[in-house]
Amino acid sequence: MKNNHPVSKTALPAFASLSSLKASFRAALFSTALLASGGIALGAGMLTPKNSSDQPIKIIDHHVAVTINNGFAQTEVLQSFTNPNAHALEAIYSFPLPQKASLSEITIYSGETEIHGEVLPRKEAREIYEEEKTAGNDTGLAEKKNFRSLEFRVFPVRPGEDTKLRIVYYQPLEIESGIGRYVYPLQEGGTDDQAANSFWSGVSDKVEGTFSAEIELKSAWPVEGVRVPGFENDSKSEVLAEGHHRIRIDKADASLDRDLVFYYRLQDGLPGRVEVVAHRADPDKPGTYMMVVTPGIDLKPITTGADYTFLLDTSGSMQGKIQTLIEGVVKTLGQMKAHDRFKIIAFNNQAKEITPGWITATPENVEREIQTLRSLSIGGGTNIYKGLHLATKNLDNDRATSIILVTDGVTNDGIIAPQRFHDLMKATDIRVFGFVMGNSANWPLMRTICNASGGTYSGVSNADDIVGKILQAKEKITHECLHDATLKIKGIRTFDNRSELLGKVYRGEQLVLFGRYAKGGQAKLTLAARLTGKDTTYTTEFDFPELETTNPEIERLWALSQIEEIEQKTHVGITPSAEGATAIRDLGVAYQLVTDETSMVVLSDSTFTKRGIERKNAKRVATERQAQSVRSSQPATNYQVDQHQPLTQGKPRRTFGGGGGGGGALNPLAVLMILLVLAAPVFAAKNEKKRS
Repeated sequence: MKNNHPVSKTALPAFASLSSLKASFRAALFSTALLASGGIALGAGMLTPKNSSDQPIKIIDHHVAVTINNGFAQTEVLQSFTNPNAHALEAIYSFPLPQKASLSEITIYSGETEIHGEVLPRKEAREIYEEEKTAGNDTGLAEKKNFRSLEFRVFPVRPGEDTKLRIVYYQPLEIESGIGRYVYPLQEGGTDDQAANSFWSGVSDKVEGTFSAEIELKSAWPVEGVRVPGFENDSKSEVLAEGHHRIRIDKADASLDRDLVFYYRLQDGLPGRVEVVAHRADPDKPGTYMMVVTPGIDLKPITTGADYTFLLDTSGSMQGKIQTLIEGVVKTLGQMKAHDRFKIIAFNNQAKEITPGWITATPENVEREIQTLRSLSIGGGTNIYKGLHLATKNLDNDRATSIILVTDGVTNDGIIAPQRFHDLMKATDIRVFGFVMGNSANWPLMRTICNASGGTYSGVSNADDIVGKILQAKEKITHECLHDATLKIKGIRTFDNRSELLGKVYRGEQLVLFGRYAKGGQAKLTLAARLTGKDTTYTTEFDFPELETTNPEIERLWALSQIEEIEQKTHVGITPSAEGATAIRDLGVAYQLVTDETSMVVLSDSTFTKRGIERKNAKRVATERQAQSVRSSQPATNYQVDQHQPLTQGKPRRTFGGGGGGGGALNPLAVLMILLVLAAPVFAAKNEKKRS
């Protein structure tokens, strides 16, 4: 089937173009060699010959289009490749898996042939792919490699003929302290597992033709500004209407080795609110909803002293990063107040206290410990459990304690069972705020650690922006939080949701919750929590729609949230492994999601028909594209449901750059985020120097 315009206008409305995007995919060497050794950063996505003796496949063009519309983002990637070898080959394409991302479409174009993907149980999909490959037919396969990446197999990549690969995925986005953040995660690099097992040579990090990326932001709330850190001089930004922005960048001969990070900042002083995006196309079937709760409660700063444990990764993969990390901790210590206390623990294969117990943050003590900190050396593997176990010792029950865990790696030494981490954190009253550098860390484990402690976790891209990360993290640990928070819906029957028990809710934190409802009607929403030792309740009423078809993608995002919950319960031993695997497989097939138990096989229409495979994804994609086409010509919809009866009274106080509600000084977490972001240009410069 001939297709001269493989990216449809409905799938790619006229977005903006972020092209000096220096983060992307590479042609490389063989299927298992995805990463660089010695701390060299490689682009995370690549199409590589399966046989390492073949010449690398060349990237001709790379185009990215992103639509951010009221709480979730759609990303569409189209790459063109050419095979310089004299024979056809099987190629493997690796793409870093964004957290909470739902892959929806894969299309492969080879000459005049166009083939599409359907999700099947993993074993069945692999068998079909191998059979079609053996028969010499055009085929493809997408599998979840691990928690880090998706792997796409493409056969055949013919000599002298361009091959195009198109993927589409969705993900929910959260607003923290009025700042929205989207990351196009393309940079792998530097974790212990990679350093031990990697191999690379002859890797191309250039796009032969053009690299372009486009972002269109539609917000129902006023937007004060947008930023693409590192690309300010190359991007063109336009404001189409209030809350409607486009950014465009196009670049030839682009070097592809950095993440793209896009920030947007909402107007100051917006009220707390509840927004509900629902989908219910059939009155005889349940509806699905995404509920976004933005608390407007004025949580006060903590005035008593607090304890901070800095738990720092000093494993071998931190080569080239550790000194920047140390300088950031030094700056953090300089911002602490005299009634605060701190402890520094370093971990690799082992864990040890760098400070002799808790240190009062007087100027003299800080200066003394800084000298010790500067002498830290690196080496060995990553034993996060030993570090956390040591960090939970000798706590003072009368003081709030937070662990700031910073690592760039995957735990590969000592105890690695998630249930042991869960039990460790449940045994103490301490909050863990985890920060993971790069795109290769063990997200499920970090989620287990932080959720069990009532803390939060976040990724830190080497391309992150200082201001944005500070605004996202600044006030969490220096202000009161809502304890034992629950969110309940009455009046209509809701189910399959994760909103009943929220635990702690922090200042500036936005809650994104998914669930299902039996039918439309009036609902009463109640947020109950303890604040300053007192029970507090907030309520509002609103209507769930009987029919709503504007956002069908919500169904995939809901299913993905269910899968995450099943995975979490399986990891900590609540759900038996076999039961969890079956549930994940069934959800993956029903909602067409690539999971640990399912894969997407890519075939021609006639082959699907011959094999009797139901086109569930084709039907779902058609529905989603139709809705996207309608939305592309309309302004952003305001989905706030509590205008007449606000769930929370008052307005959230937010500070930008260091003044206001936080008391004027940057807290340790904020300054540490400065450190992590300041590292970005250092790492980039080192990588560039190594390549030159």
